[in-house]
Amino acid sequence: MNRVVQTTAEDYRIAWLTALAITIHILESALPSPLPGFKPGLANVIVIVVLVSYGWRAAAWVSLLRVLVGSLLAGTFLSPTFLLSLSGALASVLILALASALSRWLPRWGAGPLGYSVLAAMAHMAGQFAVAYAVFIPHAALLNLLPILMCAALIFGMLSGMIAAAMISRITTRS
Repeated sequence: MNRVVQTTAEDYRIAWLTALAITIHILESALPSPLPGFKPGLANVIVIVVLVSYGWRAAAWVSLLRVLVGSLLAGTFLSPTFLLSLSGALASVLILALASALSRWLPRWGAGPLGYSVLAAMAHMAGQFAVAYAVFIPHAALLNLLPILMCAALIFGMLSGMIAAAMISRITTRS
């Protein structure tokens, strides 16, 4: 039996937004970093915009495809960098799913772009740190970096959330 799979408008939207997130991801990977894990995560701005505009399933697709395709293009697929990026993306997608569900059940709770971004950034860092500790550097001294990395995640999450909120505001005023 031959089945023809139809491409939907949502498929095109996710592909376009994923391409935008991948472009930002690749450009950001060229930025110097004083310590491993200190990256602004600006591609996650796109994920937050997608979450607020189209829901967490679309945001999950954009986030996970960004990691997969970005790692293929950067030549890091199946490397430690890929594993850390994937673990962070999975952790942030899970927390965004939870926060999104919570906002449906408790509409007054709605986190908004800033809240979602901070939650995602903190979860991303926690997921990466957990895998780094469990798989790559299982040494107690690594725990000394955790407060610094979580503070960086908080700051970058707030920055990304403010950018996402501004983007959403511009998108909704133009519509």
